[in-house]
This record gives sequence, C-alpha cells and structure tokens, in this order.
Amino acid sequence: MNLPEVKIEDLLESGVHFGHNVKRWNPKMNEYIYGVRNNIHIFDLRITLEALNAALVKLYETVNKSGKVLFVGTKKQCSEIVKDIATEYNQFYINKRWLGGTLTNWKTISNSIKRLDDLQNLLNDNESINNLSKKELLELSRERDKLLLNLGGIKDLGGKPDLIVIFDIVKDKIAVLEAKKLNIPIVAIVDSNADPDPINYLIPGNDDAIRSINLYADYFKQTMKEASENADTKESKDEEKK
Repeated sequence: MNLPEVKIEDLLESGVHFGHNVKRWNPKMNEYIYGVRNNIHIFDLRITLEALNAALVKLYETVNKSGKVLFVGTKKQCSEIVKDIATEYNQFYINKRWLGGTLTNWKTISNSIKRLDDLQNLLNDNESINNLSKKELLELSRERDKLLLNLGGIKDLGGKPDLIVIFDIVKDKIAVLEAKKLNIPIVAIVDSNADPDPINYLIPGNDDAIRSINLYADYFKQTMKEASENADTKESKDEEKK
C-alpha cells in the first residue's frame, strides 16, 4: 500500500488548520483543537495528519477491493471537485442536492433513475422526438435535466455504497444520518462547528477553503489511483496463475 505522503507543511499552507469562530464551535471537537488565534479555533495538525492517513487507508482498502465509494459535497466550493473525483475513478457522487431517502428509500430513488433512463432514451431517439410538440419536448427535456442534476452521479450505483465520503457534515447532515442508519462507513472532513460522533473516519480540518478542499481531493485521487492500479496488477497475476 503506497499512500500519498501527507505533510504538515502542506496542510498548513492550504489552511486546513483554520476552524470557525470560537462562538460557532462544537465542544465535542475540543480534543482536535490546538488553540485559539484571533477568535478562530486552530486545529492540531499532528492529530489531523494521523486521522487523514487512517481515512486514506480505508479509502484505499475499499477501492482496492472494487468497492463502491459515494462522494458527497453539495455546497458551491466543492460541487465540481466532488464530481471530478468520482467520475475520474468510476465512482459515484451527489453534488447538487441530497434528496431525502437517497440511501434509505432506494426503491423510490431507483424509480426516478429508471425515469431518467427512459427520458434519455426517448430524447436520443429522432423518431420519438419528431412525434413530440415543441412544448412536450421542452417539458421532457427540463424533467430530464432536473433528474440528471440530482441523480446523474448515482444512476449506476445500484444500491448501498461500501463507503461514503462527505466534505461538509453540517451541510449534508441527512447524508450522515442515512449512512449511519444503514451502517455505511463514513469518511468526512469535520470542521470545528460539527459533531464528530457519527463519523467513523473523521478528518479534523477546514471544510470551507478552496485550497483545503483541493488538498483533500488530491489525496483522495492519489489514493484511488494507487488502489486501482494495485487491484489491476493483482487481477493480472491471478489470471496468469490460471
């Protein structure tokens, strides 16, 4: 297992150590806090480094065993980054809106996914399009686009993921609740205003700054790349033995 080297200098440079204003903190995060500067909580990056490495090990193991990883980040700063990570490594994402019951009511979600597939097939068929009025075509296109926005990243998920990675557990608290209910392990960035208790592999650090988000994303990508390549190598060796 060759994980990316996490350096305190890189965490520092990317602003991972900056928490929220002291007024907005969650006391449960106390053990991860180094101190206070200008009324801002400062994370202990030695703890963050260890926690980040543990989270990367879990991500590596999941991908290496061909597990399904669902990346969640619906706030503006990380929306495109989340999509980029998942699509590059054939994983799954939700980056616009978490629909209640996305995991706990999969039957309803799969009906919506089927509707999305049907609409895409219909709108890709020239003969069908020719039989529609402009108004019908516009309405169906809008319905497809809305479904694609909310479900495009999970339409091939097929049910429960093996791991969920959440970039902001306050913003996407419903995702946390649903994952816990289904016993899906959670890797998450946990800022000083959040409750760390439900998270299996927490990464204490800034969840707002673009530089911090990009750094986490880079570590995730490097880890998945290594895990995928090692899985392919193992598969090739197993084939040779047959």
